[in-house]
Amino acid sequence: MSKLDDLIKQYCPDGVEYKRIADVCTVITGGEPPADSQKNQDNNHPYAIWGNGKDVYGYSGSYEVEEDATVISSIGANTGAVYFREGHFTPIIRLKVVVPKDNHINARFLYYALSSQKIESKSSSVPNMNANEIKRLQIPVPPLTVQEEIVRILDSFTKLTAELTAELTARRAQYEYYRDKLLTFDDETAIVKRIRDMLDQICGGPEKVEYKPLSEIFDFRNGYTPSKSNPEFWENGTIPWFRLEDIRENGRILDDAIQHVSPEAAKGDLFPADSFIVSTSATIGEHAWITVPFLANQRFTCLTCKPEWKSKLDLKYVYYALFNLDKWCKDNIRVGNFASVDMSGFAKWQLPVPPRAVQEEISSILDKFNTLTTDISAGLPAEISLRQKQHEHYRDRLLNFNGGGMP
Repeated sequence: MSKLDDLIKQYCPDGVEYKRIADVCTVITGGEPPADSQKNQDNNHPYAIWGNGKDVYGYSGSYEVEEDATVISSIGANTGAVYFREGHFTPIIRLKVVVPKDNHINARFLYYALSSQKIESKSSSVPNMNANEIKRLQIPVPPLTVQEEIVRILDSFTKLTAELTAELTARRAQYEYYRDKLLTFDDETAIVKRIRDMLDQICGGPEKVEYKPLSEIFDFRNGYTPSKSNPEFWENGTIPWFRLEDIRENGRILDDAIQHVSPEAAKGDLFPADSFIVSTSATIGEHAWITVPFLANQRFTCLTCKPEWKSKLDLKYVYYALFNLDKWCKDNIRVGNFASVDMSGFAKWQLPVPPRAVQEEISSILDKFNTLTTDISAGLPAEISLRQKQHEHYRDRLLNFNGGGMP
């Protein structure tokens, strides 16, 4: 980083001034969505509408923010998350937008400077942040030439991480492609043809595969959260209590949970081992196979195989088939006080039930693909994590002008 060292010596040998956001930036609070907002982008609605900073809410024919800007989520669990958004967009209720007042601050430098800070929300039942809290933050403001060099260095880390992430995404997409083909029997690739040949021999062809509604095969139970006001339910717990965090952190075939509750917390019997949980409210379209007796929170519907179906089903096959149920759930959401799945349609969703030998062959093939994909991409998540940590390390050092942290 000798170039940056030289620039600092040349342009700011006596250090860098820190300034309040209020003095150098404008903070905009998002409002209601534009009247013409719609879900999809087209020629008449080319401009993005950002809701929580991370996700596009929709698109509009107009925009409120012309410049490139930093956006900060300001309500809910994502409060304090910082993102960079290119100009010509509209922020809505959950978002604060920070825009430099003049050309003395590079927009991406501002983004990196705010990303390096711990932006905390006010203490309340719903995390939230007002504009004044952001305005009080301070950032270093070196000369523009120094800012641009810092941006160039940090952008190079960002680009490398994005390339690694794209490679990992491609590997996973390849696996998902074959998983979906094997579960719909509608392709003539060599792998799917092998399954079709088996179906021809065993039951007369793919068209003879039975499709059964979920309610015929599984008993349903809703998850729940034991009372947090009763410490006995949560102290020294022995029963796994599953949440979405378990899936996100530990995968989709689980034998333990991050949190546990006591036997006194259970309302009746535990959910049986070898059941499946499917998220049907709030964050929708996730599932897991649970191999031990357990409980789960209210976001999940638990599916337990009825006794008369146990000998007819390979559970690994069901695990793979439920990825298609996840897609159906995401496409059949009811919006009220909070998002939920159309449970009437959920009960009627059709599970293909080929002969068990075919189920086991499909599971075997998908297991091999899963192992291959994992082997190929095993190093990529670790590499991505390493690059992200490296990026954060240099970002924090590059922006610590007064703390002696410059490389």
